[in-house]
Amino acid sequence: MNKLFRIYISAFEGLSKESWMLSLIMLLNRTGGMVIPFMTVYLTTVLGFETDEAGLVMSCFGIGALLGSVIGGWLTDKIGAFHVQFFTLLFTAPVFIILSFLHTVQEVCVAIFVLSLINECFRPANSAAITSYAKKGNLTRAFSLNRMSINLGFSFGPALGGFLASISYSWLFYGNSITTFLTSVVFFLYFFRRKERNEAVEETDQEVPSTEEHEGSPYLDKWFLVFSFFCFLYACAFFQLLSILPMYYKEDLGFGQQQIGFILGFNGLFVVIMEMIVVQYAESKFNIYISIILGCLSLLIAYAWLLADHSMMSCYISMMFLSLSEILVLPFISTVAAKRSSEKKRGAYMGVNGLSISMAFIIMPYLATKLIKNYSYDHLWIINVILLVIAVSGFLFTKKKMPLHEN
Repeated sequence: MNKLFRIYISAFEGLSKESWMLSLIMLLNRTGGMVIPFMTVYLTTVLGFETDEAGLVMSCFGIGALLGSVIGGWLTDKIGAFHVQFFTLLFTAPVFIILSFLHTVQEVCVAIFVLSLINECFRPANSAAITSYAKKGNLTRAFSLNRMSINLGFSFGPALGGFLASISYSWLFYGNSITTFLTSVVFFLYFFRRKERNEAVEETDQEVPSTEEHEGSPYLDKWFLVFSFFCFLYACAFFQLLSILPMYYKEDLGFGQQQIGFILGFNGLFVVIMEMIVVQYAESKFNIYISIILGCLSLLIAYAWLLADHSMMSCYISMMFLSLSEILVLPFISTVAAKRSSEKKRGAYMGVNGLSISMAFIIMPYLATKLIKNYSYDHLWIINVILLVIAVSGFLFTKKKMPLHEN
């Protein structure tokens, strides 16, 4: 037990103070992000939207996120990560309150688009900041610490959100607004005029060879775009966690708000406990692509499990595999983007990295809800399994074309 505890503690050693603070900011921000996992449930049960109308709203969320990724990456390169992060946090707060007063499909679509546009600008700026403040050799662990904070927030958020939603959804929206505003204040007080370390791209464990191809725009980096496409396929399956799975638990399985919150919260709790250990082990034992491929296979198992059994226990087991997939994929695709880019183009590369995820948010919610309406959730899980088989094949192909060198 003591040995296991020492291994766990060692996974956190050597990280910079700024990396810890960026993770605290992300924890506060994501704890406040309790509305999004309950959005489809809110739309269908409180506002009375049809399933495909809820899918349309979430697709608008994806469109805003896509544009936010591009604009956020561009703004980060132009005005710096600090300004983009601060103003996106500040301007997101009032949108949550406005959203609580809207009731028609058109109004909610516009509001959710604006919300995701502003909110997603934060991601490439935050990723660039992690890269700038991470100590030498700690880039992937710095990303993992940040992701651990996201999931700790995602653990608290849905559990708290389920409790608040059982009282009133208005409490949910106001809680989001308050925590986002407080996060902007904490961020400003700590990072205003703080000097960057500028050491992050000089990792010692796994390097991407320096070529002229990735000194320029990521949109001209052929193999990085291919890599991003397969990240998009993975995201199509994984990020149903935020839109389709809550609706599945409610509509198909008949779970209550608090039960849904606990299952979603289990995802965050599992990642918080396991991510740093798993990432540290994966870094020492596997090539980055192998970690990503194992993560895709874990997500495939998660959806196959839902096909096999619909009990609550199976939902938790499926969520465990989904959470393991998250640990093995998301920090490492961010690391590939950071390593592939030059310092001047880091924000743009992070923007493309976010773009692949945002495209999934646009396309999949609408297509998935159409499929559910006309067929069933089980048909959707089969489609997810097929997408993940293609993604695994794609990452194996990209591994040969865009290799990562190991020292």
